Amino acid sequence: MTKRLLLTAACLSLAASVACAQDDRSKGDPGYSDTPILPGQPWRVHDIKRPHPKKVVVPPATSPVPAPADAIVLFAGKDLSHWTQRGRGADRGKTVEPKWKVKDGYMEIATRTGDLISKEKFGDAQYHIEWCIPKEVGWAGQWRGNSGVLLMSRYEIQVLESHDNVTYADGQAGAIYAQWPPLVNPARPQGEWQSYDIVFEAPKFDEGKLVKPAYVTVFFNGVLVHHRKEIIGRMSHRVVGTYAPHDAEEPLALQDHDVAVRYRNIWVRPLGAYDKQ
Repeated sequence: MTKRLLLTAACLSLAASVACAQDDRSKGDPGYSDTPILPGQPWRVHDIKRPHPKKVVVPPATSPVPAPADAIVLFAGKDLSHWTQRGRGADRGKTVEPKWKVKDGYMEIATRTGDLISKEKFGDAQYHIEWCIPKEVGWAGQWRGNSGVLLMSRYEIQVLESHDNVTYADGQAGAIYAQWPPLVNPARPQGEWQSYDIVFEAPKFDEGKLVKPAYVTVFFNGVLVHHRKEIIGRMSHRVVGTYAPHDAEEPLALQDHDVAVRYRNIWVRPLGAYDKQ
């Protein structure tokens, strides 16, 4: 083939790939039937047959929840001074200056730039995080405003539009991703602010072996959706997550999943000092 024909074929192939990606985003993803069984459960990872939590109506948020006096405020609507970013593309594997956008009291994912990583590290902690899927975000399933709150940068509480959007139960908003769906679905409509209040107990390792798994309690828009639930392992997709040894304190991360999501009013109360009282 001539160079022109080769270039044309490459362009057509690229266009087809983009079209396929767009089709996948628009179709959504109800789940799978060929993934491993989750330990201690009758369900597969992202099981297509797993029942969805019932919806619970929650009124719109009136204002951000004030941070208590003993909290570390990671984002108060002005700047990203408490954050770095995990690079992508040419910056993969590097820590770079954050590229997410700050305006009108919130920050928004600058897609395809990488996860936001807190400079501070945490073990046992209480987290408050508010998030919003902009009305302009379309698509379906896992592409409808996908992000995630990554505790210790590895244990994920899913962020997704889940008021009208259907996906697999362990991948909807409030889920411990790929492990446990929320008890109920209290998601507000797209374009409204949502909140997570999370109490996290970090895992414990001894000489490289897990001696105590992580546990998490989650309130989603003020509604309890996980009550000291055991975390099976780090976040995963289509496989069962596992543990690998890590430090007793690690950063909080907010996931860039190539879709615009907004965050505001993020604060953390480290609980290690109180455990010693």
